[in-house]
Amino acid sequence: MPLQNRVDPFGALQAVPDRGLFMGNRGGCFHRENQTLKGRNWTSKRWIICVLSFKDRKRKLMQPGLYTELFFLDEATALAGGHRPCFECRRAEASAFCDGLITLGHLRAGETIDKLDALAAGEIQAVLSGATDREAVSPESLPDGAMYATGGAAYLKHDSAARAWSFEGYGARQPLHATGERLTPHITCEALRAGYSPILHPSVTACPLRLQKKRLSTISASRPCSAAGSGLRSWNSSAR
Repeated sequence: MPLQNRVDPFGALQAVPDRGLFMGNRGGCFHRENQTLKGRNWTSKRWIICVLSFKDRKRKLMQPGLYTELFFLDEATALAGGHRPCFECRRAEASAFCDGLITLGHLRAGETIDKLDALAAGEIQAVLSGATDREAVSPESLPDGAMYATGGAAYLKHDSAARAWSFEGYGARQPLHATGERLTPHITCEALRAGYSPILHPSVTACPLRLQKKRLSTISASRPCSAAGSGLRSWNSSAR
């Protein structure tokens, strides 16, 4: 039976057999010894996106007391769920993500990553806990790479069109809906507006899977990243 560790664009965790392009975590351990989840599906606001393989590391899933491993269809899905690139195994992407926000004035150079995490993961935590509702938007106003929901289904905005999301991949191109609820956190949408380009599942593009894997290999080594909640205190520093 699949573990309940696949993240959907709403930030919820599901038990499905489908695999994805990325793994990640939410800052620590929130599973029990029997590999079921505790009531709250996070331990902090340090929600990160990691590569599937990194620096010859190995780990068994959901070990007692160790961080709860999560998996995502692709980076757009992870971003919608409130995660952001890891500074250990995806340093170049994490730096580009933050640099775009600095350029737009949303962050200051040298500022700790805590502010970004409070805005990204913090927004989704507030939604999942029932403290706030999702924002109603015109999908046309969202940047490419962002996700929205309508009629209970999630959609990726890609090349100014909509693609229905599923754990297996994306559906055919279709017109954007007139209205929807924004899934991707506001701060993450700003990073996308600044030019950050998330890695998408090959079902959304014309390029074959082998080319998508080649792109992924440029940021991967050989085994999983093992840093729980890895994020530098400052993205201009080497200290965690």
